[in-house]
Amino acid sequence: MRVELLTVGDELLLGDTVNGNAAWLGRRLADHGVDVTRSVVVGDELDVIVAAVASALERADAVITTGGLGPTSDDLTRDALAAAAGVPLVRDPELERRLRERVARAGRELQPMALRMADVPKGAGVLANSAGSAPGLRVQLPGGVVYALPGVPHEMRTIMDEVVLPELARAAGLPAVARRTLRTDRVWESVVATKLAEVEAMEGVRLAYLPDPAEVKIRITVAGPDAAGRLEGVEARVRELLGSAVYGAEEDTLDRVVHRLLAARGETVATAESLTGGLIGAELTAMPGSSATYAGGMVTYATEAKHRLLGVPADLLAEHGAVHPDVAGAMAAGVRDTVGATYGLAVTGVAGPVTQDGQPVGTVYIGVAGPGDSRTVVSPKLPVPGAGPELRAVIRRMTVVHALELLRRVLLGLDAEDESEEAQADREDRD
Repeated sequence: MRVELLTVGDELLLGDTVNGNAAWLGRRLADHGVDVTRSVVVGDELDVIVAAVASALERADAVITTGGLGPTSDDLTRDALAAAAGVPLVRDPELERRLRERVARAGRELQPMALRMADVPKGAGVLANSAGSAPGLRVQLPGGVVYALPGVPHEMRTIMDEVVLPELARAAGLPAVARRTLRTDRVWESVVATKLAEVEAMEGVRLAYLPDPAEVKIRITVAGPDAAGRLEGVEARVRELLGSAVYGAEEDTLDRVVHRLLAARGETVATAESLTGGLIGAELTAMPGSSATYAGGMVTYATEAKHRLLGVPADLLAEHGAVHPDVAGAMAAGVRDTVGATYGLAVTGVAGPVTQDGQPVGTVYIGVAGPGDSRTVVSPKLPVPGAGPELRAVIRRMTVVHALELLRRVLLGLDAEDESEEAQADREDRD
């Protein structure tokens, strides 16, 4: 089964919108053993869309398009498919009825142009859209089948998972597939791949590595008989090989993991942030129910604010400046006591683009102060890869991830500096 992707829209062609749909579709199809051979972006021009579909069907068994199914005049995918099939557009009474009911339930007035979404190429199949208004379409052309999906990401994904993938699997006789994504941090992609070499060699198992700053997601795909059962064993081996670097699975994020750990113990955390400017607090309050575990925070960006609001000793700041491990520890203890939380989590460092207090860009220290008079844990200097105009944003993002990870390790009683020899060597090479 060979599939080509065709995304439609001037906003994608001109770079105003990132083409996330193509990336998601490519991953999803690969997970199910479908060979994606090409991905093309075209603008909102009827003739160009028709030509792109015809060209794709010269090479592929099926084409999946996204975009151009809305109600406005520049939504031309349905018109292009009708032209490619040599048939007119016809109004589908059932689609019109559903559209009118949907608008009425929302308490809105139906605009005449919205009825364009009820027009389909004569003879086309309608793909139900349980997540929105514009239906998908299935159009059989001489060279193969075209699946046209909406450009709205959650609508596209719904139709793809509920309708298109099952159809492609049946048509291609694809084997059963099971997959799971694990999330890691504190180790580089190269280290993860090295540790998992034996898993890569397993028959019917595919691993994909999806790196972000300070994190690597590992997508495990198992195909063949008893795929679901084999997946459990493969996942267990991956976790064994990576150890505590695995912090969650699927939709887990570090903030959710930390929230669960704190909630289970009836404990809270407060944050004191310098270079991140509130990003850690934003992360810890992203999920509903976070008020049960996040007590509050302070953005003490200026050096004087660290002393005045958090009680960081003035002589410490005078001697070492604001970027120092002892300052991170004092900030953590200060915010813990000031806010009245169980734990204090603090960050101080240099995000750039210039040095501060003699410290180079990328120098970051993170502190966690535990309950009462327990010890304060301070992270070593963060490993910051590369350089360039986006380095400041990378440093800030890495700081957020490493801060939440340090808190997770403290909550689990893990060594805050636990790191494999391979990870240390890889980190030192990048420093």
